[in-house]
Amino acid sequence: MPGTYLPSEYLPILIFLVISIAFGLGALLIGVIFRLRRPYKEKLMPYESGIDPVGEPRVRFSIRFYVIAMLFVVFDVEAIFLYPWAVVFDKIGLYAFVEMMIFIGMLLIGYIYAWRKEAFKWE
Repeated sequence: MPGTYLPSEYLPILIFLVISIAFGLGALLIGVIFRLRRPYKEKLMPYESGIDPVGEPRVRFSIRFYVIAMLFVVFDVEAIFLYPWAVVFDKIGLYAFVEMMIFIGMLLIGYIYAWRKEAFKWE
């Protein structure tokens, strides 16, 4: 029949999906049933790095914090691209070397731009 075809290749995937969902939900259910429930004042208190919290939790941060964080992420991710290049440096030849120098030059231009805009100053 034309409308009743079910590909049998997807059956193992369906079985795996059902088992994985059942395992996840089962683990959560077992945790809810068997965990200890002994709340007390110190246990219910917010915790941050071993220090008692002081002040309001909704403190406004300076935009500089976010700018420096984004710059860190950008330059950190860009630096990750250097590792695969360094691993195969002896096999890639002059063309890839020139491309990587252009890439590093673009990073340097971005770093100088951020420095001139005083994005790294924390005041």
